[in-house]
Amino acid sequence: MNCLQNLTRSSALPLQSFRFNQRKPTSSSSFNSLGTMNYADLNRRITVKTPEDVDKLRQIGVKTIFCLQQDPDLEYFGVDIIAIQEYAKTYDDIQHIRAEIRDFDAFDLRMRLPAVVSKLYKAINRNGGVTYVHCTAGLGRAPAVALAYMIWVLGYKLNEAHRLLLSKRPCFPKLDAIKSATADILTGLRKKLVTFSWKGKNCTTVEISGIDIGWGQRMPLTFDKEQGLWILKRELPEGRYEYKYIVDGEWTCNKYELVTSPNKDEHVNNYVQVDDAPSSVSEALRNRLTSDDFDLTKDELHKIRAFLEACPDYE
Repeated sequence: MNCLQNLTRSSALPLQSFRFNQRKPTSSSSFNSLGTMNYADLNRRITVKTPEDVDKLRQIGVKTIFCLQQDPDLEYFGVDIIAIQEYAKTYDDIQHIRAEIRDFDAFDLRMRLPAVVSKLYKAINRNGGVTYVHCTAGLGRAPAVALAYMIWVLGYKLNEAHRLLLSKRPCFPKLDAIKSATADILTGLRKKLVTFSWKGKNCTTVEISGIDIGWGQRMPLTFDKEQGLWILKRELPEGRYEYKYIVDGEWTCNKYELVTSPNKDEHVNNYVQVDDAPSSVSEALRNRLTSDDFDLTKDELHKIRAFLEACPDYE
């Protein structure tokens, strides 16, 4: 299988890419005998903003255009995605596929990554040739999908894949989301009920931002008169979540809940760590897979590939 992951700029910005050529494994049951990998920059300057840009991709052998953008991304840049998709359908040697991931949202990336990479994996197997993966800025979503593919399908160690990716394309894939998604596939997606609370009778609204909804969203807490607390109960998958409260419009931390260390801008957030039973096998596996670096075993790679093949497609 030969494939090319393109770590792109927006549909209105230059394409930057790298190629990896995978030798055919000596055995279909051997996941570690993937052979050596060769890489080369294409140095093409291509935009995908109009149907005619599909022809530019066809000229360099692209068989699959894999779009991670959501409708608001496309609308902002004035991209007529329907026209592009319909134009691609007039050819039998290229396919346009959408697999949406919300921008600037690590939790959405974590939750969608397994299904998105499954869709990519099937498209590469089906269409062959060159696969063009793009988001908007080419800094987060597309590199994260390419990185997960390198780890889950090609068998790279996390840091090895990350170094190679950065050598070909300056980018900022959210590694924690990839680690958690890997653990989700292998341990199952368990959730626990978590209670968030704010003590105060003298405010009129209390909201929360961060957790699993992202920093661009807010969720209201409900006031419990008997307890004198604003409360929100929410089921969260295992993992670490940062958040802040918004009290009468003012962003603040709850000093009675866990607080992060100051970042480089001296900002702090509240955080919660959602874990399985400390002594469980799945918790030990998750801890290994969410460490600084990990190398998947042959059995784990087979399980992930089986998941990618069995995962149902979605639109």
